[in-house]
Amino acid sequence: MKISEIKNALNQIEENKNLRSVKDFRMLSATKAVDENQKEFTVFSSNNYLGLTHEKSVIEAGKSALAFGSGSTGSRLTSGSSFELSLLEKNLADFKGTEDALVFNTGYMTNLGVLYALADKKSVIFSDELNHASIIDGCRISGAKVLVYRHNDMKDLERLLAGLGIPDSFQIFVVSDGVFSMDGDIVNLPALLELKAKYNFCLIIDDAHALGVIGEKGHGTAEYYGLDGKSCGIDIQIGTLSKALAAEGGYAASSKLICDYLRNKSRPFIFSTALPPCVAASANEALNILKRDGKSLVEKLNFNTRLMRNLLEDAGLPLVKGTTPIIPIVLGETEKALLFSSECLKNGILLSAIRPPSVPEGTSRIRLTVTAAHSEKEIRDCAKIISELWRKL
Repeated sequence: MKISEIKNALNQIEENKNLRSVKDFRMLSATKAVDENQKEFTVFSSNNYLGLTHEKSVIEAGKSALAFGSGSTGSRLTSGSSFELSLLEKNLADFKGTEDALVFNTGYMTNLGVLYALADKKSVIFSDELNHASIIDGCRISGAKVLVYRHNDMKDLERLLAGLGIPDSFQIFVVSDGVFSMDGDIVNLPALLELKAKYNFCLIIDDAHALGVIGEKGHGTAEYYGLDGKSCGIDIQIGTLSKALAAEGGYAASSKLICDYLRNKSRPFIFSTALPPCVAASANEALNILKRDGKSLVEKLNFNTRLMRNLLEDAGLPLVKGTTPIIPIVLGETEKALLFSSECLKNGILLSAIRPPSVPEGTSRIRLTVTAAHSEKEIRDCAKIISELWRKL
């Protein structure tokens, strides 16, 4: 695009009601925020699933690590790795049941870094149509042939696998979200593993919205299906530190062989300044809490999720069915979603309208997320306000 065309492009986005801007808020707790006018909101739009961002020990861990510098000053291959970051990788590998793990600066860069390093012109990637943008972009830049299968449709995936006639010299990858970020549904892992046994592909699962959320103790997709990380059949488990782990960054958990290769070939890892020690320390403490208290935290999250879903379903709201704390209220028209979000803000509820290109045309929605930190009163108050607004629409 020519620079002279940008203004017209923005005007077109605005005409389509899809122009975005950033609003400023300050988080006072895991569930409360204020705007620049000090108006208070209850937050139901974050990915802070376990509410650990304001946990005292998580904050103190970060504070203590500030003694070792506010930044890391360089990439890990040139400036070395902080003790905190290397310890975090060991802890992640242990939690996910893999030989090794590699931390990236964001979850987005993790998917780009993994797919770009492993896939090439002699690869074919099969990707779920509702995968996160980072997976889509990673597929695009990899140079591999990319085939998109219908959402969570294993018959469609097998049709593509069987009909392509892939040479033996090619590597096949199948990549999917574990929990899908906009609909909140869960990948059909058992069916994927059956196909893997038949077609011998490398399976990559992005557990960004699954870690700390599903599985009895919050280990993610494999545990949700009763599988152990060491033998679950997932070759690479992707995840983030910015959601349930209350910090910033992403990780790839896999075999030592694959992680060593990524350290040497993944450009986002090689050429990025490393996360500072304070961020790694906070993430590691959040992971320690999940290891220790995962069962009770997931139980509380599930209780809150069921409560909110039941209240909204009883009020007749158009929810996408599911069991995860991602609760989409599909309103269809972008204008309707924007109006609904605006009215929620006026009533002290922070909820965002999700519109194209984040979701397909005609499926604009409110993406409500529940956390383990929400009180029953906060949930009931939110459900009451949303239900009243829904009746007025």
